[in-house]
Amino acid sequence: MIPENKRMAVTTALQTAFNTPAFEDIEPLTKGLSGALVFKITVNGKPYLLRIITRESRDKPEYYFDCLQNAANAGLAPAIHYLSVEDKISITDYIEDHCFPVPDARIKMAEMLRVLHATPKFPYRLNYLEASETFLQKFLASGIVPKNEIKDLLDLYARIENVYPRNDPDNLVSCHNDVKRDNIIYDGLRSWLVDWEAARLNDRYVDLAAIANFVVKDEKNENDFLKRYFRDTFDEYKQARFFLMCQVVHMFCFTLCVVPASAGKSINITMSTLSFNEFHDRLWDGKINLGNNDEKLHYALVHVKKLQHSLQTKRFDESLRIVGNYHKPY
Repeated sequence: MIPENKRMAVTTALQTAFNTPAFEDIEPLTKGLSGALVFKITVNGKPYLLRIITRESRDKPEYYFDCLQNAANAGLAPAIHYLSVEDKISITDYIEDHCFPVPDARIKMAEMLRVLHATPKFPYRLNYLEASETFLQKFLASGIVPKNEIKDLLDLYARIENVYPRNDPDNLVSCHNDVKRDNIIYDGLRSWLVDWEAARLNDRYVDLAAIANFVVKDEKNENDFLKRYFRDTFDEYKQARFFLMCQVVHMFCFTLCVVPASAGKSINITMSTLSFNEFHDRLWDGKINLGNNDEKLHYALVHVKKLQHSLQTKRFDESLRIVGNYHKPY
């Protein structure tokens, strides 16, 4: 199971961490969309998580390892036993995942993100709006949806890009940037975040909007979630900014997934789908596999429909007004 070109590096990792050159058992873990190879290994009778980064990226591997180390130091990620930037290998504690009821997750993840965002700032930055724009341009260039069918959507979305603050130091914090059920381990008492490959310094509202896709089902849920995170500083500006970032995340999820899932074929974005909440409930419970292109396309369409609806609401105009009055456009 270990690629031949990584076997010596894994042997070195085991020898360094556990004073033995071999594991007793190995089991591949395929949950999630990461390009990394992830295994549950048993060493000296105890389980651990072995992760091998295989994909090439313009990002340096130390980006991931620095963030992982900081998160582990803060008690947000499982304890680390071995890290190698050169070999792109990590070994951490293996924690058995349990059912994580959404009402509990709404409380625990708000508190967890509050702790994460208060940790010393990660040394590398991601500009989420710029990343979102990159995927939007790739989507438009693909031609899989005629531009005239989404002109109104694009015009409305551009209003967010013109208003949303891009360089606000007060909200530039250490972020995980991929907070979803696949990357959350719940041990029955507390939650842990795993897969820190996307972690960077980023806008705090990205993490909040990402997990809200799963744990915020209505207005009351949203208020409870944001009040638990912001506590006494919660106000209409923070709520408006959260709402606008949710729309950016919807666009990002749509454009990120629709191009590869369509395989270059034209798609109909009005086709029937599950409701947003029903789809994400199933995703949270592990009943949907986004490694499947049909489900990935379903996921993309669920997000674009949610975006289309949200951009037609009075709240959209009001949120633009509140955030625009607070910040000058960049």
